[in-house]
Amino acid sequence: MLNNNSIIYTGGTFDMFHSNHVKMLEYAKGLGSKLIVGVSTDELVCSYKESPIVPFEERIAIVRALKQPDIVIPQHSLEHTELVKKLHIDAFVIGDDWEGKYDYLEKLGVKVFYFPYGNGASSTSIKQKIQEEYKGLKDKADKHANPDIK
Repeated sequence: MLNNNSIIYTGGTFDMFHSNHVKMLEYAKGLGSKLIVGVSTDELVCSYKESPIVPFEERIAIVRALKQPDIVIPQHSLEHTELVKKLHIDAFVIGDDWEGKYDYLEKLGVKVFYFPYGNGASSTSIKQKIQEEYKGLKDKADKHANPDIK
């Protein structure tokens, strides 16, 4: 824990919610007294990767229902300078797939933690597995003879 009055911020897409999301939120909550979680809007996500499977309103409702966050807000930008200033954030937690991207926040006095996801679930890997499985089923169906066609 940083100190008893630390405000921690973490953000993400939280698409296809899974155990690594929970682990990161638990880690972030353990760093301070208040946890603010930003959930990326569909528009923001689409600006840098494929659109989420689960719509924004459902993703933010899921995160709001969890015990870790004290406050859950929409995240409209990947640039967090103004957010950090307005919310008096002491620490910023993000997955290690963003390693180095938020180092600029340290100049504002914010401690940045890159959470190691490690192996296991990720929304991207889950989507890829579903797409591969669907492609296999489709390929099999496409090769299947249809007795009604002459």
